[in-house]
Amino acid sequence: MGDLEIRRAGADDVPAMVAMLADDPLGAERESPDDLTPYLAALDRLSADPHQHLMVAVREGRVIGTLQLTVIPGLSRKGATRSIIEGVRVHADERGSGLGSLLIEWAVDESRRQGCQLVQLTSDATRTDAHRFYERLGFTASHVGFKLPL
Repeated sequence: MGDLEIRRAGADDVPAMVAMLADDPLGAERESPDDLTPYLAALDRLSADPHQHLMVAVREGRVIGTLQLTVIPGLSRKGATRSIIEGVRVHADERGSGLGSLLIEWAVDESRRQGCQLVQLTSDATRTDAHRFYERLGFTASHVGFKLPL
């Protein structure tokens, strides 16, 4: 993937991230790229929480992917820490390039580094292509979401 950088998101990244969130049938109905105020407020909250990792994939100064990784200490599973992957998006020009796999691999590796025993995510029931993608990466469809034992 060349000079790809995966790093924490900053305020300058928010317009591109919101555009990616809005660039599908589901996101088009729930995102508001014309008013970034709530997104910037959310970035402030996320940035202040050490358990939140709002990331962007950047190549040649252009944001081409994003995801959020949340690390959650827990009591169940013998006090296991788990992580949740949310808001995975790849720019339309980059879909099929392997970037999505790299983002998920980053999230799984970071989860291991953080001492997580489980990575989980949910995917809208209508996103059948996404389901096949997650299953190809080793996630299993259990309950309502996907889980990957570490």
